[in-house]
Amino acid sequence: MRITGPGLSSTRDIRLFISFREAMADVQRIDLLDPAEVARFGGIEIVAQGVVEGFLSGIHRSPFRGFSVEFTEHRAYQPGDELRYLDWKILARADRLFVKQFEQETNLRAMILVDASRSMAWRGAPTRLTKRAYADRLAAALALILLRQRDATGLITFDEVVREVVPARVKAGQWARLVRGLVDTPDGRGTAAQAALVRLTSLLARRGLVVLVSDLLFDRELALTALRYLRHRGHQVIVLHLMDPAEAELAGPPEVRYRDPESAASVVVRPRELARAYQATVRREIDAWRTACRRHGIAYHHILTDMPFGMALRLLA
Repeated sequence: MRITGPGLSSTRDIRLFISFREAMADVQRIDLLDPAEVARFGGIEIVAQGVVEGFLSGIHRSPFRGFSVEFTEHRAYQPGDELRYLDWKILARADRLFVKQFEQETNLRAMILVDASRSMAWRGAPTRLTKRAYADRLAAALALILLRQRDATGLITFDEVVREVVPARVKAGQWARLVRGLVDTPDGRGTAAQAALVRLTSLLARRGLVVLVSDLLFDRELALTALRYLRHRGHQVIVLHLMDPAEAELAGPPEVRYRDPESAASVVVRPRELARAYQATVRREIDAWRTACRRHGIAYHHILTDMPFGMALRLLA
């Protein structure tokens, strides 16, 4: 008999996960290790499961608002009622069929948007993950936490168009579908986040959680228009601004050519001469996103790709 868990779709996957756990047996918090080091132990599923186990072991309760129900009363069984809600104690005591009724306290429906544009495939050093690789693993870990809470979770990947859509569900196998959506999305070309955000507004009929994972290298005003619309409709919106450490500070040889991965435009610069002005520009851009988001009730977090996954998840608490 083959036993599989969430995301472990084969005996080989189970063996990989066991090997991963054994290799990290001496480390209590896998989620606090360097992301690139953790990623070497396996694919998205293996890494995300290890990160989530470490993350959840370090907190006393889930930091995310999730799905929960509270028992209210009994009522007589009617044909068509789900048998799992039968109260077997009453049946044994009184030989009568009653079902339990519950009141829904919260019903979180989460949609995770992952930027798959070409700029996300960049990394500043071969020892680090690309922004896309970091985003995929962070999104997978977040989705696993939400699904473990029984929260319906979905996914949209995009570049200049929407690439993959996995509707928010909580049924068995959903996490495997979400991971497959990430894996099946190739590195894209340009970026037009507005298209994905507009598509999202039509998918979320009920209020829920929207998490955008991106390097935000697109038109800020167009994206904010869609994000503000989601916020106006009552959604909780979180923006995770990913950046490689090399993007935060300009460094390198005396003279170097930089090429835009999305437009092929290039420029030759002397990093030492422009370092101060470059850093000031980056800080202004980060501050502009943070200020604009907070003005409209949107949570904003700036994340460097060398930040341990557990610390990034903790920002969402």
